[in-house]
Amino acid sequence: MSSVENTGERKIVTFLLGKQMFGIDMSALIEIREWEEPTPLPSVPAHIKGVTNLRGHVVPVVGLAERLGWAPSVLHSRSCILVVNIGGKHAGFLVDEVADIVAVDEGSIQPAPSVESFESGVISGLVQVGQRSSEGAEDKEQTMVSLLDLETLSPTRHMDLAA
Repeated sequence: MSSVENTGERKIVTFLLGKQMFGIDMSALIEIREWEEPTPLPSVPAHIKGVTNLRGHVVPVVGLAERLGWAPSVLHSRSCILVVNIGGKHAGFLVDEVADIVAVDEGSIQPAPSVESFESGVISGLVQVGQRSSEGAEDKEQTMVSLLDLETLSPTRHMDLAA
């Protein structure tokens, strides 16, 4: 693979789950919504919080922390739902706090390490990003961001695989 293929910029939305920074591709984001309690559904996995109405469309809301196998997020004033498009279907992911929108160089994205995990493929890559200071200037401090593979996290993935 030549370096020409890896050049290019990609915008990602970064957000916090606990103390860990994650990111998703900006092109998948539909909107960021304030947390509101979704309508619960019976007989669904615990990480499915329920459904919400997004301009006439029923959207499943996923507790991302639980989906990743962590303790549930503690709701607070900065909790929000990232509504994303995954293969033409909408889903909402509960996150602790949206951090920033950053541009990263495609060539700076490292592959996720091969480690034994409950579910492989959740992390599509890792990238270092500069933290923005309170004054808005780029700070020297770098943070590792885990890029999530939305296809793997899709709340309808298991149904899609069975079809």
